[in-house]
Amino acid sequence: MNSLPQAHAAATGKTFENSTLHRRDFLRASGLLAGGLLGRTLADTHRDWSGNAPTRYPDPDVVALDPRFEKYKVATTSIRRLWQGSLWAEGTAWCAAGRYLMFSDIPNDRQLRWLEEDGHMSVLRKPAGYSNGNTFDYQGRQISCEHGNRRVVRYEIDGSLTVLADKWQGKALNAPNDAVVHPDGGIWFTDPGYGSMGHYEGNKGDLLIKEAVYRIDPGSGKLDLVTQEPVKPNGICFSPDYKRLYVADSGGEFPRPIWVWDIVDGVKLRNGRRFVSMAADGLADGNPKFADNQTGLADGIRCDIDGNVWAGAGWVGDGYDGVHVFAPDGTRIGLIRLPEICANLCFGGPKRNRLFMAGSTSLYAVYVETQGAHIT
Repeated sequence: MNSLPQAHAAATGKTFENSTLHRRDFLRASGLLAGGLLGRTLADTHRDWSGNAPTRYPDPDVVALDPRFEKYKVATTSIRRLWQGSLWAEGTAWCAAGRYLMFSDIPNDRQLRWLEEDGHMSVLRKPAGYSNGNTFDYQGRQISCEHGNRRVVRYEIDGSLTVLADKWQGKALNAPNDAVVHPDGGIWFTDPGYGSMGHYEGNKGDLLIKEAVYRIDPGSGKLDLVTQEPVKPNGICFSPDYKRLYVADSGGEFPRPIWVWDIVDGVKLRNGRRFVSMAADGLADGNPKFADNQTGLADGIRCDIDGNVWAGAGWVGDGYDGVHVFAPDGTRIGLIRLPEICANLCFGGPKRNRLFMAGSTSLYAVYVETQGAHIT
């Protein structure tokens, strides 16, 4: 990941070692300290998230940290809170055929549905197995990761339910978390076990197997373990060309990373490496709430058509919580600040250019000048 000193070097041809411009001076000169983009927190703006007061364009909480993000900002739109009322919102997925956004409210054991037509919110399913991550396959069928039942399921067109995976080598899965579908029909999912670690988001019980990432074969239904490298594999997504797999690791020592692997023959992984760290590089400057080494973590992740990784993030506070956007080279280029932790996100709408974000208790959305790389 490039640092601000590296960005300065790229812009000026000088390094901080041979330049008299120190890092804090550079930030101040760039308008990034207090009163600038990074020093300004949501609390400073006194933003009214009820929708009763207008937001001046361009939205001050859609922040470019690198010039490469500027082209993704839409100047004449703003972040909107579409709904509030969940206990812990997760698993956003866009149904293109039905033109609705569905997501999980895990502690309330329900799936919710937001209609694009008029903004109507309703309960899609309850109970829902304490589902977390959701997605749709290429036949329009919903795939859900159930915490409560420790399984991955598919809702069929006729309304029936098919269990796709619930055991590995005869032992119950921990609590599947998030899933994505490959064009070959294979379903890749993470199994960190959060839903079995307490009663709030599932059914408390022992984790019987090592946390891992799996692939379900579309023909045989066979379950294959593809990696156990992450401590707590969480959010998952493919690169636009399906040659790489990204996984957010929400366990282990800080700073917690997003991993990336090369995909071999569409079914295996190799060359696992740290793609980015979720340390608040540069965000601490001018913000007294942050320590220089403070870091949160990434949860749900999705790629756009240019290969940027959009990561729901949180557990730090104003100025960090929301969505962090990383270029394919690992540079943090953009930030969408929310008043809550963002657990998951997806691109949706008829053009896949609307970013839906599951805040802790709310559903948010903002239009961006890119599109989601995949069907949901």
